[in-house]
Amino acid sequence: MKAAPQLARSYPSEQNSQGTDTYETSRSEWQSSSAILTSKVVSQQQSETLPMPPVSVGVDHVNCHNSTARVSHHQKPLTVNDLSPTPMHGSNLRVAYQGVPGAYSEAAAGKAYPNCKAIPCDQFEVAFQAVECWTADRAVLPVENSLGGSIHRNYDLFLRHRLHIVGEVHLPIHHCLLALPGVRKELLTRVISHPQGLAQCERTLTKLGLNVSREAVDDTAGAAEFIAANNLHDTAAIASARAAEIYGLEILEDGIQDDASNVTRFVMLARDPIVPRTDRPFKTSIVFAHEKGTSVLFKVLSALAFRDISLTKIESRPNHNRPIRLVDDVNVGTAKHFEYMFYVDFEASMAETRAQNALSEVQEFTSFLRVLGSYPMDMTPWSPSSSTSHTASS
Repeated sequence: MKAAPQLARSYPSEQNSQGTDTYETSRSEWQSSSAILTSKVVSQQQSETLPMPPVSVGVDHVNCHNSTARVSHHQKPLTVNDLSPTPMHGSNLRVAYQGVPGAYSEAAAGKAYPNCKAIPCDQFEVAFQAVECWTADRAVLPVENSLGGSIHRNYDLFLRHRLHIVGEVHLPIHHCLLALPGVRKELLTRVISHPQGLAQCERTLTKLGLNVSREAVDDTAGAAEFIAANNLHDTAAIASARAAEIYGLEILEDGIQDDASNVTRFVMLARDPIVPRTDRPFKTSIVFAHEKGTSVLFKVLSALAFRDISLTKIESRPNHNRPIRLVDDVNVGTAKHFEYMFYVDFEASMAETRAQNALSEVQEFTSFLRVLGSYPMDMTPWSPSSSTSHTASS
């Protein structure tokens, strides 16, 4: 049997961990213990450590070319002051998001960190890099939608980067059909939006009797920007009311999402983890795998269920370092198994003994285990609404 992971050893024993008063773990100890718990997959560790190029700060937009982060306006190089800790909230906090101004992700960033300086990025990976390179202090990125499911790209990026989940935000969706001023719906020949936006409004577009083609673009607000920049009178966008305001478009139809119970979950990412607590509901996100296949999944779920820990999410993604395993691990064979990484979210804080003990047991039968973050749950009350609130999808 393996030794218990460092993560579990740095907490109080089961006999004296029932309250928050005994929990005195320092930030440095928590940062050390919240790294990868164990890994026998050397190639996996190597793929997660990416060299980062130097960048400038004080920018309004981050662009990505050839998988490197570059900024559109180089104002000044990094200084010691730029590396100093920033406040958790307030106008000095720089928050990266994918998309352009008016995107639902921008609204999520504003809900997560009011009065922050939002930094648009043209790709999800650039938002990760912006935080790693100190261009931004946080990133707010979507991970799942209640209708469209998981945002697989961001799950894969969790493993390529060493950022920590420090919070979550749930945003309801409220889509609008936007076009240039004076354009009538009957004259439209095309509707453009993020693929999720198109899928979430498909039935409504049909009911409106629009004889239009659907075309997917990178994000909803980018569709509105494209129409305005190219003066397209035959094209409409599915985007937010804020995007219409920013790019000078008119709202032809309001609230065109097919289902009012449509919410996107975003996570907040930071360079350092937060210290978990027990004075409010927490969620913990982990990723794990086993070098001999997927049979480990049942054991992991059993370790959590035995301690009455509720799961809120489970997702599998291909193991990019070893996507296929041949029987007997030889170069020839008659059977193949697909290899997966498993992502699990559960309702417990890593300050709780039951969560520590569960992961200690999980480590016994996994070859790779990493805590992505232990963070407060979004407990904001929500109910379906037809208001024109700024909400989330891409």
